[in-house]
Amino acid sequence: MSLPEIKYCPGTLAEGFEAYSTACLRRVFEGRKVSHILPYAPAQDNEEDAEKFIENRKRISISGVQEKLSLLLEKNKLRLTEKGEQGTYILKPIPRDVRNVDQVPANEHLTMQIARQIYGLQTAENALIFFSNGEPAYITKRFDVKDDGTRWGKEDFATLAGKTEENVGHNFKYDYSYEALGELLKKYVLAWRVEIEKLYSLIVFNFLFSNGDAHLKNFSLIETPSGDYVLSPAYDLLNTRIHVDDSDFALDEGLFSDGFKSEEMKKSNHPGLYDFQELARRFEINEKRRDKILAPYLQRQTMVEELIHRSFLNDKTKRAYLLNYQTKRNYLNKI
Repeated sequence: MSLPEIKYCPGTLAEGFEAYSTACLRRVFEGRKVSHILPYAPAQDNEEDAEKFIENRKRISISGVQEKLSLLLEKNKLRLTEKGEQGTYILKPIPRDVRNVDQVPANEHLTMQIARQIYGLQTAENALIFFSNGEPAYITKRFDVKDDGTRWGKEDFATLAGKTEENVGHNFKYDYSYEALGELLKKYVLAWRVEIEKLYSLIVFNFLFSNGDAHLKNFSLIETPSGDYVLSPAYDLLNTRIHVDDSDFALDEGLFSDGFKSEEMKKSNHPGLYDFQELARRFEINEKRRDKILAPYLQRQTMVEELIHRSFLNDKTKRAYLLNYQTKRNYLNKI
């Protein structure tokens, strides 16, 4: 593998850049002139770097099945953390055991950029980055680490729901509904009327972009400087349909705790606009606010197509990504 020809910023996907744009460097790397090429080779290509990765993984406290490495920024260079150091970035190399595995980093990067740039969702800062042999990886800045290296309080929704593998079983992250997520948010967040609109928008986004990984541990609350809690920036957003055969929703109960299905969903077995309108009603979001949140998801197809075109996905995966999006958008337009 060799380094790809770069025509778009590997961070913002802005046109006309052969490396990170100024906007990306400011958002992701504190304005420092960081290279889009890591000073490491993938584990399978370099035994010395592989040993460093193995040692690094022992220290990172991020759950999940995908390999994650902890990095920090030293002057204007990224490096693996050493014992006793607090990492400020998470690196996710190409994983294993899924279809189109080499497309996973570009998929997550594209999906996160669509979420922020087109729909205004608050997301963890992120970029695509490359090992020295050209292999891509996804890098994201940790939002739970303060400038002094201490951590903000953070609780995922599995913890809020009291669900662990020990007390519920292997399926603990999935045995829930999105309506019940809203109830948890109301219970634990003082400014829930503001935050529940963000949660609602994220649920719509995850459906529209086939994120079958939107389980309980991929939603969190984060502490603010004033000591209260709000919905954390979105993270781990990707079009999982590219890689696995999954259903419309990660949570087994789907949108509603009582199993409610609109007539459209009964006919097609996929939710339509009415289902998401009903979820808004149960979230106590008024119709005017609901329609304002939903409007961009029904209108901004051209902008989505442009970012897909600029992404680092290969042409075949770009076509599949666009087709999945168009299919879901058609469902969302039905009532």
